[in-house]
Amino acid sequence: MSSLHKSRIADFQDVLKEPVIALEKLRELSFSGKRALLFSLCVQILLNYLPLERASWTSILAKQRELYSQFLREMIIQPGIAKANMGVSREDVTFEDHPLNPNPDSRWNTYFRDNEVLLQIDKDVRRLCPDISFFQRATEYPCLLILDPQNEFETLRKRVEQTTLKSQTVARNRSGVTNMSSPQKNSAPSMNEYVVLPNGCEAHWEVVERILFIYAKLNPGIAYVQGMNEIVGPLYYTFATDPNSEWREHAEADTFFCFTNLMAEIRDNFIKSLDDSQCGITYKMEKVYSTLKDKDVELYLKLQEQNIKPQFFAFRWLTLLLSQEFVLPDVIRIWDSLFADSSRFDFLLLVCCAMLMHTTVGLSPTQDYPITDVCQVLQKAKELQDSQ
Repeated sequence: MSSLHKSRIADFQDVLKEPVIALEKLRELSFSGKRALLFSLCVQILLNYLPLERASWTSILAKQRELYSQFLREMIIQPGIAKANMGVSREDVTFEDHPLNPNPDSRWNTYFRDNEVLLQIDKDVRRLCPDISFFQRATEYPCLLILDPQNEFETLRKRVEQTTLKSQTVARNRSGVTNMSSPQKNSAPSMNEYVVLPNGCEAHWEVVERILFIYAKLNPGIAYVQGMNEIVGPLYYTFATDPNSEWREHAEADTFFCFTNLMAEIRDNFIKSLDDSQCGITYKMEKVYSTLKDKDVELYLKLQEQNIKPQFFAFRWLTLLLSQEFVLPDVIRIWDSLFADSSRFDFLLLVCCAMLMHTTVGLSPTQDYPITDVCQVLQKAKELQDSQ
């Protein structure tokens, strides 16, 4: 380990060992990308999962992790048990509750409706980050609560395999297009091409699937929208690969709560009815161009002359927090600065402007952002911020 690397770790450790974390100092270190091996802990603080008072961390983590276990019992294990029992005896198929019952409160209706959401989640998480193998590999900490050999609870993967719903009928994304992911990303293998893991094992994508399914159940107003998988993926990856075994072991629960907090800040981007409001994605896309006009009017006029609309590229950039424009390590580096900035989504607009300034390639809906040095982009965004 280089002396510079050791120095960076020491800087973070000095901040994180204080009884009350100095938030501004932590933000400064994280913003500059110096979080070294401590991203998991830092992001939990920056996304308000952990408070600044160190003394309360142990109790809060224990409480939240137990709460997540309760979510698993209520929303995955119990419905699976109920479904296994439904239809076993004629008592389960009654005049009041039967498979064709249109009543929205029907157990059958709820189960089938959840399957529609689950199928879309399953489709998306299976192709998460197809350029790396991480999400297809087995996690070292499978969910023992569900993978209990004594009970053989129904996993979400088995639930998907057993359903007869057609995935084509349930595709749901907030933009009306077929796929919000980057058009030039490697194609993910089909369901049949995945290696079957031994009993008692589960792949990382299955963990992400549970996180998104639980989130959808707890947030019925927005449920699941395509693209959320691209937000939760980098968060889970950083927790599940953390050098600290505690963070790895509890990556699922901790990711869920960090993702929930992050979605509380950006969920308006996923709600189509809010597009044209001041908190909607259309306003934010236009804000990218108005900011660019202020910072580089020549480039702005050039894009206008070429009839390049912000919808061509800024929709995906803003909605997915640039997670589709760069390789995963670069995405995490961008999120270092994004999460650390007190006005992080104003800073995201400046990063988008900096990206435009760093490319001379015309942008269109079918093009990826040309690979470039992400540190240069962030440096330029910081310069734009300081010039305001």
